[in-house]
Amino acid sequence: MEPWRTAIATSDENTLRIRGYEITALMKLTFADTVFLLHRSRLPNANERRLLDAILVAVADHGSGAPSCATARLAASGNRQSLSAAVAAGILAIGDEHGGAGSACMELIAEGLELATAEKLSIDDAARRIAQSAKSEKRRLPGFGHRVHTAADPRTYFLFGTAEEAGVAGTGIEFMRALNDAIAQTIRPLPINIDGALAAVLFDLGFPPAFGKLVFIIGRVAGLTAEVAEEYAREKAMRIRIPVIYDGPEPREL
Repeated sequence: MEPWRTAIATSDENTLRIRGYEITALMKLTFADTVFLLHRSRLPNANERRLLDAILVAVADHGSGAPSCATARLAASGNRQSLSAAVAAGILAIGDEHGGAGSACMELIAEGLELATAEKLSIDDAARRIAQSAKSEKRRLPGFGHRVHTAADPRTYFLFGTAEEAGVAGTGIEFMRALNDAIAQTIRPLPINIDGALAAVLFDLGFPPAFGKLVFIIGRVAGLTAEVAEEYAREKAMRIRIPVIYDGPEPREL
């Protein structure tokens, strides 16, 4: 049988290395350093570390009502024997609709920049074309709009400002701002949400689109562990009662 191949980690009786670095050396650095190393096969510079760390914090927890957190707490309410099962249930609730917009938005940024290059358009013109297409097709664009932050998402300002201060801001952020303006003019004003912000920053950092969802999972696990621990510590088993309204057939005979 062919052996499995990996370029990520290796160990023997004396050493454990990640991407060639001894684990005890990496332990002197930060978790964000190791996440960056695992996915990019190199250590980040100080600015890259700061931005990735900020993104991980930004996605850690948005409240117990978010699908991943609610699912984890529901599983913890019914299963008092397995912390891992409850956390895993929360992770399984992450998908295209919850936690997946960052990945989709990174693909949208790439699409917009490719359109600008192929059609010899400015970034502003490419953004307007995409906004007009979305309006005509009645298609929602990922990375825009928020149920709570209807005017602006404070995390977006922080990430974009930090990226600019660090000299990291590039065409990803430029395109998202252009698209934000185009959406306001073509459809209606919608704020760039955290998914759109992290997508733009990760794009400018050189990450592939899939990492937009993966970074959400990495950061959200921290929040899920806290949600599950609180459920176990503060609530009784089977305490969650989801309101249900039955609207099926009236009682009937066979």
